[in-house]
Order: sequence, then C-alpha cells, then structure tokens
Amino acid sequence: MRSSNPVMNSLSTPTNSQQSGTPQGYQDPYAAYGQTPAQQAGDRPMTVDDVVTKTGITLGVIVVFAIVNFVISLSNPGLAMTLTMVGAIGGLITVLVATFGKKYGSAAVTLIYAAFEGLFVGGISVMFSGMLVGDSDAGALIGQAVLGTVGVFLGMLFVYKTGAVKVTPKFNRIVTGAIIGVLVLSVGNLLLAMFTGSNPLRDGGILAIIFSIVCIGLAAVSFLSDFDMADKMIRAGAPSKMAWGVALGLSVTLVWLYTEILRLLSYFRSN
Repeated sequence: MRSSNPVMNSLSTPTNSQQSGTPQGYQDPYAAYGQTPAQQAGDRPMTVDDVVTKTGITLGVIVVFAIVNFVISLSNPGLAMTLTMVGAIGGLITVLVATFGKKYGSAAVTLIYAAFEGLFVGGISVMFSGMLVGDSDAGALIGQAVLGTVGVFLGMLFVYKTGAVKVTPKFNRIVTGAIIGVLVLSVGNLLLAMFTGSNPLRDGGILAIIFSIVCIGLAAVSFLSDFDMADKMIRAGAPSKMAWGVALGLSVTLVWLYTEILRLLSYFRSN
C-alpha cells in the first residue's frame, strides 16, 4: 500500500517487530494462522470512528494553538512571528521524525506536530491576510480560506467514495512525482529570493497565481491517496493506534491546502 503522502507511506512499511509487538528477530510460529496485524500487536483493529476521532482531536489542537498565536499577534507581532517560525521548523522536524523514525502510531508525535503547526497556521494567517497592517477584510479572507479548505476536503471525500477517480499505484506515482517537482521549484525559488531578491513563484504575479493553483490541485488529489490508504488499513485490520498516523497525514495535507488557498486569496485581494 503506497501513498503520495510521505507520512502515509511510513504507515504502510512497518517493521516485523512493530507489527507483532515482539523483539527484533523473534519469529512467532503461530503468527500466520489467521491473525490480523492488530491481533499480532495485541491491539484491536482500527475503525473509521478511530480515524475520525483522532483526526478531529488533531485538528482541534491545531485550531487552539492557531488562535493563541493569532491573539498574540494583535498585541505583540514580534513574538507572534517568532512563534510562527518555531512552529514551521518544529512541524517540519516532527513530520520527518514521524516519517523516517516510524513513529506513525504515536499520539504524542501527532499532537506535538499539531501544536507546532497551530502556531504556524495562526501566524501565517495574520501575515497573508494583512491583519498586521490593519486590513479590515482580514477576517473575511481567513474565513474564506477555511471554507475553501473544508469544501475541497469534503469534495474529494465525495469523489473518493463515489469511485469517480480510481486510486492506483500509477496514480500515486504521478502525484508523488508532481509533489517532488513542486518542492524542488519551491526550494529553488527560495534560494533565488535569498540571493537575488527575485521571487517569481510567490510575488503575487501571474506565475505565482498559477503556481498556487497547481499546489492547491495537488493537495486536493493527495486527499484521494490519503483516503485510500486509510481505507486499506482499516480493511487489513491494522492496529487502532495507527489512526494517529492517519490523522497526522491528513493534517499535513489540510494545512498545506489551507496555506495555499489563503495565499492565493491574498494575491487576488492585493491585485
């Protein structure tokens, strides 16, 4: 089972010791007799309710910390921007730990990511909306971005449930390749901005608008891979603790989508 989301990919490649809950190298002679991964790990199988509950908790933590940093920005913009940077860096490190450290079943890792990402979302919302310069439409802009994010999420869930788009290994490879391409372009644009001051992909021009639309589209189709991965894990009887990993993967995509929608709306308002 593969996904375009790197966090979700780590869910599908656990080690033998993680699957069975036994020391490395130990072979259970009875493990092959009809036991699900959850039974081998001494846990109950994951359900849709587990995914919904854990994702809801994770998003709730993100929202709370976003509001905290948003309120701080109104009285102390400097501190808020510092917290935003801490959130961005901390969130990235947490995702890397979850992906490469195989911490996909850890509630602590997921909630730590949510706290960091909440600080980032709160600060970036203030920056993109123009709240710091007294823009009276800032609240409306943020509200539109939230509604857009929820709308895209529900729309892609409907597309997946109806089977309008089939998630195949080829589909996942194409989406993964596109995301890697966007990441390379983003890093290149960042380096260009640092050394030359030119920022063509993020300056609000035509190219920047097109780039944001592409990012929004990729984030949207990434949900299909995320939903498919969660569905397959539930059907395979994965341990319930893995729902925290699913929540982390979905939250990563949701935050990316929200950020790009808010950025795009800020371009149109500025223009």
